[in-house]
Amino acid sequence: MTDYPSFMTAALAEAEAAAAAGEVPVGAVLVEAASGRILARARNRVEEWGDPTAHAELIAIREGARLLGAKRLTAADLYVTLEPCTMCAQAISFARLRRLYFGAYDPKGGGVEHGARIFDQPTCHHRPEIVGGIEERRAAALLRAFFKERR
Repeated sequence: MTDYPSFMTAALAEAEAAAAAGEVPVGAVLVEAASGRILARARNRVEEWGDPTAHAELIAIREGARLLGAKRLTAADLYVTLEPCTMCAQAISFARLRRLYFGAYDPKGGGVEHGARIFDQPTCHHRPEIVGGIEERRAAALLRAFFKERR
């Protein structure tokens, strides 16, 4: 089951909540692929938790693994508003996620289509299907507005 608009809308709502809390506006939603059930919703919490690993993707993956009682999430898809960084891309690989859907591309910090390109490395354990650019304009606008306020 693929419902890009509603799942990315849910991820964007998480990103907006992150921005309102003073976090970099990135949101993620982990979805059970067959049923379309949302397993986890998350937003960046780096500042709130004082944890450099508290990225939306990692929080969603942890919550999904906890909920399902499994370290492999092979029947789940992740929707995230920004191209995952190298750390998050590696976690996506280790979790064996089925698909990755993301919004804005990240030429500076991305690890999927930019930078380390984790899934293209011969040492990568698993490469999910990848669909980028979903609601790209809206996701990018959230990030631009957030950083404009801070400069």
